[in-house]
Amino acid sequence: MNGKSNAPRDLAERALARTIGAKAERKMKARQEPTAVWFGLRAMGVIGWSVAVPTLLGAALGIWLDEKRPGRHGFTLALMMAGLALGCANAWRWLARQNEPGPESGGPDD
Repeated sequence: MNGKSNAPRDLAERALARTIGAKAERKMKARQEPTAVWFGLRAMGVIGWSVAVPTLLGAALGIWLDEKRPGRHGFTLALMMAGLALGCANAWRWLARQNEPGPESGGPDD
């Protein structure tokens, strides 16, 4: 009699365990494999800031130098371009690191 009365409960527990297991598996998979949308948004943010900040800092330093040392040639454009080049190199390096296989994918970092 006890075996029959526990059968619906056992079935319900197994169904609940399967549901919880499936949800946990989806969460783990989502953490391991970033979706293209989130990776793209993160990449745009990191690349944008890594290019914009050195460019603006170079321009600000150039403006400051032009005020302190006025002369025939200005520093603003040159330092802004140097900051842009530095920011692009930094963004390139970040992207190259993101595309390298990591330890979880069996890459050379094991």
